[in-house]
Amino acid sequence: MEQFLPLIMQLIAGAVGGNAAGAAAKNVSLGGLGNTIAGAVGGGALGQLLPMILPMLASAGAGGNMDIGAIAGNLVGGGVGGAVLTALIGFIKNKMAAK
Repeated sequence: MEQFLPLIMQLIAGAVGGNAAGAAAKNVSLGGLGNTIAGAVGGGALGQLLPMILPMLASAGAGGNMDIGAIAGNLVGGGVGGAVLTALIGFIKNKMAAK
């Protein structure tokens, strides 16, 4: 179960980031459920890709011991990924609806 803890943190942080992006920029908001789902997907995706881009995050949690750096990396990566994906989907949705 401990191996899923980083993913769970990324999904939750992504959902929070998605809702924050929707609240901050009403023109890209997907609604409460849409922001949450898009944010969770974005948070999980960027949270999994971030250690590949920044290898120091991958080694921070090596051996099953998660330190504060690994936790912060998961939360920040998840939150940013959730916000970015929510804003991107909202932008695309608005451009498609304008046609």
